Amino acid sequence: MEQTDTKSSVYDAVVVGGGMVGAATAIGLAQLGLNVAVVEAFAPKPYDNEQALDLRVSAISAASETLLERLGALSGLDDVRKVAYKGLETWELEGCITRFHSDQIGCSHLGHIVENRLIQLALWQRMQQLDNIALFCPAKIATLSRQTAQDVIAVTLDNQDCFTTRLLIGADGANSMVRQWANIGISGWDYAQSAMLINIETACAEQDVTWQQFTPNGPRSLLPLPGNNASLVWYDEANKIAQLTQLNNKALQAQIDQHFPSRLDRDFTVVSKASFKLTRRHAQTYYRNNLVILGDAAHTINPLAGQGVNLGFKDVDALVTTIGKHLEDDNGWWQAPVLAEYQKSRYRDNQLMMSTMDLFYASFSNDILPLKLIRNGALKLANIDSPIKKQVLKYAMGF
Repeated sequence: MEQTDTKSSVYDAVVVGGGMVGAATAIGLAQLGLNVAVVEAFAPKPYDNEQALDLRVSAISAASETLLERLGALSGLDDVRKVAYKGLETWELEGCITRFHSDQIGCSHLGHIVENRLIQLALWQRMQQLDNIALFCPAKIATLSRQTAQDVIAVTLDNQDCFTTRLLIGADGANSMVRQWANIGISGWDYAQSAMLINIETACAEQDVTWQQFTPNGPRSLLPLPGNNASLVWYDEANKIAQLTQLNNKALQAQIDQHFPSRLDRDFTVVSKASFKLTRRHAQTYYRNNLVILGDAAHTINPLAGQGVNLGFKDVDALVTTIGKHLEDDNGWWQAPVLAEYQKSRYRDNQLMMSTMDLFYASFSNDILPLKLIRNGALKLANIDSPIKKQVLKYAMGF
């Protein structure tokens, strides 16, 4: 995708990173009437229905869908491949299972599983419809500098384009250059595990339930994909995953047969695979004067519950809503007091979700019998229909 024709020497906001979270942020701010620039190094590959399914997919919650609809981007997913999932099931021992289903709260579905690239393409399509968004792609930040007297940040790109902005927004991922430039520290650690993504072709028809079995070495998960396809996620020790990545598809299939639960229909073929390390990162603050970070630039979470991009979209919603409330303020919607309000609305919620995933990770990553009995009893108890279960389900949907 080429750089847009809309150019300016001054922008209200510059978003660094044109991925799902960055593009959504740009659209939300543009809908407030702000003049926005987006800087992105790589354009997403155009969609073709005959393409192989991407390995990177997201379980987009109902709340995230509501945000995409408000941004005018949800319709961009109407004619691309996706699958609605209605059920979510978790267990360790057979007979001790927790089942959530959209019917329990009168909803048609819990969310959709969509390739990340297709969500990004829908957002880029929407960006191109807005005259007050300028997209610089392919481009990278060359230099950043504060101009305190003018209360702006000066931006120079690697193609020599220069402009200033009232608000610099870092949506540039876990290794955020914006976060590092602002000297914002992070806390966190690398987990002792990695995860392997495996796309398979299945003999069974399209599924509508995503499931996960816990084992002492890590969960084994299935996410339904469109048609006779599914995505398997294999969590294990880093060395084990490294070994699995060296296998050809036939040998990997034999390992899946050995290590995945009987719930998985064995009539399948491995199509593609990739792996990544699991890390936990949380920025010590989400803002400085004239600067804010969100999404993976602010936090990376154990992907145990598939909440990463949904947390990012919650950040977008909160930032746009907060700025919208202060557009007419005399002290400036781009300054620290407003950005502190955004942080207050998101920091504890993100921290809670990260800590909850860590608790699951720690409690299921051992084979101590008393703890095993307690956690399986808890899963069985959680399966009882109750107002608490319905509330948990609504939270999982993002509401």
